[in-house]
Amino acid sequence: MKLSYVTPKDGYTWIRQGIWLFKQNPIGFLMLVFLYVFVAQLAVIIPVVGVFAVLLLTPTLSVGFMTACRQAIQKERIRPLVYLVALQSGIVVHKRILQLGLIYAAMILLLSFILSLLVDFELLLPLMTSDKPITPEALRQVYLVLFFGAMLYVPVAMLMWFSPVLVAWADMSVAQALFSSCLACWANKAAFFLYLSIWSAILIAIPLTVGMIFDAMNLGQVASFIIAPISMAGLTVMHCSFYATWKACFAEDDLVLGT
Repeated sequence: MKLSYVTPKDGYTWIRQGIWLFKQNPIGFLMLVFLYVFVAQLAVIIPVVGVFAVLLLTPTLSVGFMTACRQAIQKERIRPLVYLVALQSGIVVHKRILQLGLIYAAMILLLSFILSLLVDFELLLPLMTSDKPITPEALRQVYLVLFFGAMLYVPVAMLMWFSPVLVAWADMSVAQALFSSCLACWANKAAFFLYLSIWSAILIAIPLTVGMIFDAMNLGQVASFIIAPISMAGLTVMHCSFYATWKACFAEDDLVLGT
């Protein structure tokens, strides 16, 4: 497995390739993302165990979606059971992918603990449990959560970005996969910065702006019917673009992505 170096502008190319890939089988990809969101929401209802299960299986589901991307390029049918492909790839991969899930769950729990020390979550509870106006202090805490959460998640994302696929497809050990993933992200950090900046604008800034516009027109309920499907489509395209980052950073096969 050879690590490749890309230019900063490739961050934009990855998004274009993600759009192209989404067009190859939009129904199949939307089905996979909707299934994940639906099951994750059901799992979260189960205290502690549900959240842990979702975190544990995240690397497994990541390999499944990346496999679906391969299938779409090859014009194969995408099925929901593709999510389980990593668990069906032999005892070694099975064991390693679950070990990776345990590491991811531990990192997220540690991140949450650190974040709880930095931010006063008690000020945020009224925002979720009542319709009272947002106070300046509560708003400041929201920004702190977003800022510190993003900063703390960056190293986790670097470690986990490619490691599930490296374990499943490149037969790497867990430690080697984590190191290679982090190295690839750091070596191509300029492209990733542009890539993530664009997605932040698409998935966060634009929906917030549209929501504010509709709220100002007293059409808040209408906004949800417009923003929800757009956000779902954007989230699906983003997941498709993950495969483009893999193709660009690691020379692995002859499958060609369009733009």
